[in-house]
Amino acid sequence: MAAKVARRAVVVAGARTPFVRAFTDFTTMDSIALADAAVRGLLERTGLPGTNVQSIVWGGVILPSAAPNIAREIALDLKLDPGCEGHTVTRACASGLQAVTTAAAAIERGEYDIMIAGGSDSTSNAEIKLPQKLVHAGAPLALGKPKLEDYFSAAAQLAPFTGLLPSRPKIAERTTGEVMGESAEKMAGIHGVGRVEQDEFALRSHLRAAAAIDSGRFDDEVLRVRTPEGVEVARDGLVRADTTLEKLAKLKPVFAANGTVTAGNASPLTDGAAAVLLMSEEKARELGYKPLAAFRSWSYVSVDPTDQVLIGPAISMPRALDKAGLTLADVDFVDIHEAFAAQTLSVVRALADEKWAATRLDRDTAVGAIDPEKLNVHGGSVSLGHPFGATGARMVTTMANELARTGKQTALLGICAAGGIGASAVLEAV
Repeated sequence: MAAKVARRAVVVAGARTPFVRAFTDFTTMDSIALADAAVRGLLERTGLPGTNVQSIVWGGVILPSAAPNIAREIALDLKLDPGCEGHTVTRACASGLQAVTTAAAAIERGEYDIMIAGGSDSTSNAEIKLPQKLVHAGAPLALGKPKLEDYFSAAAQLAPFTGLLPSRPKIAERTTGEVMGESAEKMAGIHGVGRVEQDEFALRSHLRAAAAIDSGRFDDEVLRVRTPEGVEVARDGLVRADTTLEKLAKLKPVFAANGTVTAGNASPLTDGAAAVLLMSEEKARELGYKPLAAFRSWSYVSVDPTDQVLIGPAISMPRALDKAGLTLADVDFVDIHEAFAAQTLSVVRALADEKWAATRLDRDTAVGAIDPEKLNVHGGSVSLGHPFGATGARMVTTMANELARTGKQTALLGICAAGGIGASAVLEAV
């Protein structure tokens, strides 16, 4: 993507549901219901008539099998203009950012003037997969007009009657079988990130998120959501303002007997949704909206999953900076998705490492050290939670608001994702 475009897409506003722990307040709201709540709230807050939305791009990871194109379901549920088209994208944990940059690209190509993009996921409603052995034997019975002998044939296919129970879902690489927490442990060892450092990072994430909530920093983005049970949820449910290093130190490692990754320094399973309103700059000003930010660049890369599956941002972030014509020192804010404290700190270490620059980036010098005061200034996924498809849109919303609020100029985003994906973008103030 070129750093300068003749027609510019701008972020007008963003809104999200509170992020809550899976199997709590939002248990009966699936990914579509959460998406509906985020988009409905965004339209209400901005005062934009739903009929003005021309297209929706939505990101998701745990897609509902009965209606996987969540974007179109949003348009239908909210009774937007029947012509509002919608498509759904999935790029693991970078799905939300992919949706937003896809919309920005469409606007800058002149396809639309007004779009909504975002993402949602409901871990609480993840579908349990039946063993293929059972599917292959039973599907012909369910889909056809079976005779008695067909039932005997199906039973024969199942013999011996083992392996018929659903297996426990795991967040693991399909190609390697490595669980994400195991990947974080590996990265911590490679980059020398210890347990204390991870716990300190997690504590800072919680304290900064709590401060953002208490100061009203998130009031512009977090919605009040009423559940089907009539419970009103208005606040992120995972932030722990009262946590301490002592409390975090008592938690046992989860992925290795003598490991460093715990439930306290990793992002929890989360339900939630986030939506972003984008327009062409001309249309935004015509309608009387003050743009918050625009995309100066973005970059998506992949690395070998057998190496460090979550290190991708250490490549995509420098590439996004190069495309934007910036250096790390030029950036006012850096926002990195905190899948694990170990992964985030490993990315930070790699960016400051000359050997990494030489071997992986073909550079003579390191990208640079990130000032901790610029990094994840309002916390991140460790404290706020991580609904897989929503995180990228949350980050865009928070950083766009922060640029507009502070008068600063640029923010660099970085997201790791399954499959060895790294996703990054540079936002600039408008």
